[in-house]
Amino acid sequence: MHRSDYLIQRSTFALLTLIVTIVFNFFLFRIMPGDPVQILASPKLPKDVKEKIFASFGLDKPLWLNTEALQAGDWEKVFDSQFTAYLRNLSHGDLGISFVTRQPVSQILSERAGRTVLLLIFGEVTSIVLGTLLGIIASWRRGTKLDTGILVYGLFTWSMPTFFFGIIMVILARGILPTGRMVTPGLSPEDGWTYWQDVGKHLILPTIVLGIGYVSSYLLVVRSTIVEILSEDYILTAKAKGLNAFQVLRDHAFKNTMLPMVTMIALSLGFTVGGSIEVETVFSWPGLGRLAFDSIHDLDYPVLQGVFLLLAVSVILANFFADVLYSFLDPRVKTG
Repeated sequence: MHRSDYLIQRSTFALLTLIVTIVFNFFLFRIMPGDPVQILASPKLPKDVKEKIFASFGLDKPLWLNTEALQAGDWEKVFDSQFTAYLRNLSHGDLGISFVTRQPVSQILSERAGRTVLLLIFGEVTSIVLGTLLGIIASWRRGTKLDTGILVYGLFTWSMPTFFFGIIMVILARGILPTGRMVTPGLSPEDGWTYWQDVGKHLILPTIVLGIGYVSSYLLVVRSTIVEILSEDYILTAKAKGLNAFQVLRDHAFKNTMLPMVTMIALSLGFTVGGSIEVETVFSWPGLGRLAFDSIHDLDYPVLQGVFLLLAVSVILANFFADVLYSFLDPRVKTG
């Protein structure tokens, strides 16, 4: 397969996935249990006032198709529904209005997204670096007690729920490190270095939980890949040339782990994003995860819809860029 054909294929797949995600995103939060009407209007309000409130949010329209217009043959109003309004608004970047705060969802997400990105960057870098180092050590010392210990550690962190690990860290670090919020109340970005130093302290525990919680995926992939590579003929040739074990590992084995690592980073992003919801909830980190948790409690469907769409699109784009990078790293994509 030529690279251009491969990129067209992956672009088409990403686009189809995005379309399915958008449709699923609309219906998911409208079949969930709970009645958002109770949030929008008090039962004591007059009927005409309730109708105006529902109309302002577009809830007076049918969900999918206007069956009454269809029966009457009024084709102009057949597609006048919540779904078409959702698609129309989405094409203009309008994600709706929050049921609770009455603020635009796009504005709420823009305020929270940067905080989640900050947490994900530190968590991902920690898990990638630590997982890669432990995977290399385990493969280098394959079959020893050190290798067994690292594998047991990896399986242990993989099986431990993120929220449970977070609660343990809160208990152990209480009085030593901040265990909640992103910054101490009273500080603001205008405080300069003092503010960012305080943010760094609050970031330590969530980073440890998110980083160590997902280190095993990289650990196991790196170890298994290097062990397989070390059995190849060209490794035997490198050893015959007089290279020591460290040089073989550094110059030959490690470079060939980049392909599965690129795939692993893209695939694990979805799990990391899901884990960030638990971590942000445990540590009261004011990001998208905490926003999703609060929105579920408040039945704030427009905000939930926006958070889900933003996270889903991020994962889709990450996998797409990983596929593009793969086409440059792997010559087999061009040769077929």
